[in-house]
Amino acid sequence: MSAPALRGTAGYGRVLAVPEFRAVFAAHVLSMLGVIVSEIALSVLVYDLTGSPLLSALTFALGFLPYLVGGTLLAPVADRFPARRVLVVCDLVCAGCVVVMAVPGTGIGVLLGLRCALAVVSPVFAGTRMATLSDILGGDLFVLGRSLLRIVAQSALLVGYGLGGLLLAVLTPRHALLITVGTFLASAALLRLGTRRRPARARARERGGTRQLLADRRIRLLLLLFWVPAMFAVVPEALAAPYADALGSGSPGLGVLMCALPVGTVAGELYAGARLGPAARERIALPLVCLTLLPYLGYALHPSLALSLLLLLAAGAGSAYTLGLDQWFVRAVPEELRGRAMTVLSAGLMTLQGVGMTLAGLAAEAVGVRAAVAGAGVVGMVCCCGLAAAARRSPARPAGGDRAGGDRKPRQG
Repeated sequence: MSAPALRGTAGYGRVLAVPEFRAVFAAHVLSMLGVIVSEIALSVLVYDLTGSPLLSALTFALGFLPYLVGGTLLAPVADRFPARRVLVVCDLVCAGCVVVMAVPGTGIGVLLGLRCALAVVSPVFAGTRMATLSDILGGDLFVLGRSLLRIVAQSALLVGYGLGGLLLAVLTPRHALLITVGTFLASAALLRLGTRRRPARARARERGGTRQLLADRRIRLLLLLFWVPAMFAVVPEALAAPYADALGSGSPGLGVLMCALPVGTVAGELYAGARLGPAARERIALPLVCLTLLPYLGYALHPSLALSLLLLLAAGAGSAYTLGLDQWFVRAVPEELRGRAMTVLSAGLMTLQGVGMTLAGLAAEAVGVRAAVAGAGVVGMVCCCGLAAAARRSPARPAGGDRAGGDRKPRQG
């Protein structure tokens, strides 16, 4: 195989060979596990204090809703200040919020308010980190690095909820929250000591960056291609408890149903990242966008638990389209707005997933769980196919090429 062909092959080992990325990766693992443990501990704590299932569930919901506020109002922070400073300050703010949560006597209103504060900070942290990855890695390595972080996030869901349950078997919820404080502080230390300082991307007084992003048709389409499939994809997870009850599979069935989609997602991303090169990932992106929700139509056939798991695994594997979208997105966004763009992307993704869960519940009340999932598959596929057709008419800009109108600097590195 020629040297150019070797450079075009994929492989996560090349990403992990970059020291700065290893620091970001380790910090991500710690912060993800900490967030999941804190969600479980806080939910249990609120239920212990109030005896209210509604308030306990609201604790989880508050992890989604404020993302829109943080992503809208605080998005400019990601570009107006040095990235390392933003990341470390976000970790410290989160650690401070959790410390107050863990103090005995903290009231319900304060606990829920601090939960909102964590969710407001999260999109800024996520957007800044992703923009920093484009500096640390660049090109195809950025796509693989972002894929690894998504894989960690999905794996953390599988490990973190089990770990949280074990911790709460031996610790009180407030003591479990103190573990989360430690993970945030360790993440801050890794980012401060393991990454180098880079100047702010944009001038402090620059205005209108978010409007500039959304005024670009190509960027709007790419954002929707990230958001819309995810909004429909969460429907089976949102309805897993009533669906497991309908199947008569009980808690074990609920557990495997909740795991199936993340396992499929990890498998799909690992295959696309390790076995496919950049050109192949771009070629399959739009077809996968159109097909990823197709397995949900199988719910209309009243599948057994085993077949339901296969459907969810297949749908999760289809999410490998995100690697191709990542390549297009980082190419389309001007460098000085990259942190802001990643923050908006993260905020919209979480917000629309929350909307999707809410609509799933309303649909299931009206037509039943199986019909709601199958309906999400049909409506989602129609929306995704429309977006894919629009994206095909708006071709990807070549790497290193200028944007129409000359408002993009040539790519470097």
